[in-house]
Amino acid sequence: MMNKIVFCPECRKDLKFSVKEKVDSAELRGEIYEFTSKTAYCDECGSEVYVPEIEDENLKALYDAYRQKHGIISLEDIRTIPEKYNIGKRPLSLLLGWGEQTFSRYYEGDMPAKQYSEKLKQVLADPNYYLSLLESGKENLKSDKAYEKSKAVTNSLLNISFSPLPTLELVVDYVLSQCQDITNLSLQKSLYYIQGFYYAFFGSFLFEEDCEAWVHGPVYRDIYKRFSGYCYNPIDTVAEPDISNMPVEEKVLLDSVIKHLCCYSGKTLESFTHVETPWISTRGNLPAEVSTDRIIPKQIIGDYFSSVKDKYRMLTPVNIKDYAQDMFSKL
Repeated sequence: MMNKIVFCPECRKDLKFSVKEKVDSAELRGEIYEFTSKTAYCDECGSEVYVPEIEDENLKALYDAYRQKHGIISLEDIRTIPEKYNIGKRPLSLLLGWGEQTFSRYYEGDMPAKQYSEKLKQVLADPNYYLSLLESGKENLKSDKAYEKSKAVTNSLLNISFSPLPTLELVVDYVLSQCQDITNLSLQKSLYYIQGFYYAFFGSFLFEEDCEAWVHGPVYRDIYKRFSGYCYNPIDTVAEPDISNMPVEEKVLLDSVIKHLCCYSGKTLESFTHVETPWISTRGNLPAEVSTDRIIPKQIIGDYFSSVKDKYRMLTPVNIKDYAQDMFSKL
């Protein structure tokens, strides 16, 4: 976490500072690149101050611009790989046929060559390819435990493609089984966030059903009707449904939304959705109090939450808490 106090040479003491962003440009490897840079200013005198963490961010932004132009895998994606496959950096480097420290250097920020980048992209995108590397290179690993742990996680990832997706009703029952004092209003918003973040992390939609841009935010009409008799009262808790066929990754996502978003009231979640692109763009110029049955296009939901995942650098669904806390702080 960045220190919010820094020494100001003009004031000659430690003070708080503010950060401003601007479009900047710099030369890297003989080419000029544009990127968004940050500058820190003393809150008391307004002079520019040096903050090491901000300088590191600026350097990373420059390198990110280079990576994007030349198709080099991002640092965030590199750091996702060991976590995704539950493998250490050194063992992973050996599985890739590289020196023990090569992947660690890339993990810390060194720029991989194009051919190394393409191999890392394939590993990240294709669990089958990674599994083939794991099987062919397991003799290079220093422990059977590392092999077994990574294989178990990889097999779980591969099962995502073959497991039937939970129905909307199954997810509803699971949310109700885990939550107390959840109203129809907050349930609707929870389903919307599950749909959006599911797409952001897995690249497909969990529900076939569409939601509509109602006055009080996104609503799944049939689910709303199912619980309309509760009005603003909490829905009765139900027994946990059978989720034995649900992949572990999907359950982790559901649990993260439940933990980090269902803790807020329905009105708070409504306020969140009212400043998000899917609801705003679907309603267009409609007055706030006017009802509509306009469907929020799934792709708008998917694109928005994919951008949220990128903005908050979410590596796993656990990072949903960062978005929730930031949204709440802005109310």
